[in-house]
Amino acid sequence: MRDQRSANFSFLAVHDAQLVRLGALAERYFNEDPVTCLIKLRQYGETLAQLVAAKAGLFRDTQEAQTDLLRRLKFEKVIPQEVGDLFHHLRVVGNKAAHENQGNHSEALTALKMGRQLGIWFHRTFGPRKPFAPGAFVPPPDPTAATHALTEELARLRADLDQHRTTAERARAAADENERARLSAEERAHKEREERTVWEQLAAEAEQAKALLAKELQTLQAAAAQAPAQLTVEIAAKAEAAALDLDIDEASTRALIDEQLRARGWEADTQSIRYGLGSRPAKSRNLAIAEWPTKSGPADYALFVGTLCIGVVEAKRRNKNVSSHIDQAQRYARTFRFEGGAEPVSDPWPDGKEHFLVPFVFSANGRPYLKQLETESGIWFRDTRKASNHRRALSDWPTPDGLKGMLEIDVDTATADLKSRSFDFGFPLRPYQRLAIEKVESEIAHGCRNMLLAMATGTGKTKLAIAMLYRLLAAKRFRRRARAIATGLLEARARDAAIN
Repeated sequence: MRDQRSANFSFLAVHDAQLVRLGALAERYFNEDPVTCLIKLRQYGETLAQLVAAKAGLFRDTQEAQTDLLRRLKFEKVIPQEVGDLFHHLRVVGNKAAHENQGNHSEALTALKMGRQLGIWFHRTFGPRKPFAPGAFVPPPDPTAATHALTEELARLRADLDQHRTTAERARAAADENERARLSAEERAHKEREERTVWEQLAAEAEQAKALLAKELQTLQAAAAQAPAQLTVEIAAKAEAAALDLDIDEASTRALIDEQLRARGWEADTQSIRYGLGSRPAKSRNLAIAEWPTKSGPADYALFVGTLCIGVVEAKRRNKNVSSHIDQAQRYARTFRFEGGAEPVSDPWPDGKEHFLVPFVFSANGRPYLKQLETESGIWFRDTRKASNHRRALSDWPTPDGLKGMLEIDVDTATADLKSRSFDFGFPLRPYQRLAIEKVESEIAHGCRNMLLAMATGTGKTKLAIAMLYRLLAAKRFRRRARAIATGLLEARARDAAIN
């Protein structure tokens, strides 16, 4: 195997040479061809996922689609959701690069950082049973056409790297840089030609290694199949523990949140849909505009349904307390600047001596919601329109239609409606069924969101559920669009009763 020095992926050589090849090639192409860098990282992600499957005894063949493989690995609890998010990110940006020739240096840098974190997770899950300190990410050289934001990000990464280096390592890096600067133009050109030849040969070897990799995967799969049945359980435990140590910076967090928002119907791209780049709200579009100005500093995202600002988001690093950062989102909501065509939803909502100008506030760090890490994960949300509304964790982002629907709900009016609404449904309710419904409605009115209603077999749980759902929707306590579901259930129940 040729010299495959990689600034960020060499530690993976103990697992498979192909991982190092692909990581090194991605680093090499970053400067002059970010599209090819992203393609190599897609291949790296595919290879890594196949190795995960083979070591867990779950590998089928190299032709299995990456989405299907990741779905199986997640189902078997071999890869936690936040690890799966990183795999999917490499897949998505790599597919755009391969099929649409899309990709820029910012996307390539984010993908490099995510690819390295995946490698670290893999090594901690399947590597030697000893502590592993990977050190800081080593940023590539500045591209010639680097944007100001990219230059700042690379400078930040170099400063972070320098803090992790020992005195000897810093001196050696400086000596290498001085030696390179000392070379004449002709010597540099000669050295670059030699390096290009080496990298071309390495690229050819990476293609040739595909056939060998398939055999290696089958060997690993056979060995894992002979292992004790508890192997998958042990791997899942190590994988979960390693996932907790993922170190995703703020720029990468934004990329993950962009994807999450897009999956829920928002137009989101922190790199291009930014206030500073001229993005403004527009009719018939659902935009998540990054860095929207407020009197308290720029909001990470402002969520617009058409020209109405319906929410603001504070997005922080994955290892920050998500719940507490709702406070910053609330400051944005109080000091939001309506300009560039942005319009308020309605008159402000009182908040002591101040007012909220935006109804919904969010805080997120890109991590999936975990009950055991409740305040450090998920998407935290608060409806600012009432002081009694508390912050709470969501499992996913609301859709634009979902947020619009929340604006249609008047809780006080709905609560009053329920108290006076008749229990006449066309079928009788037993006294205990009515009492149960009234108790649930009372708890909902007091802000309770988690309840357990237990009833014995044959006591009419289905009828009770239909009646309760219909009442809540008819009173507009929940989304109006769902009323048709309740009405359909009620009519079906009535037909069944008539037949019987």
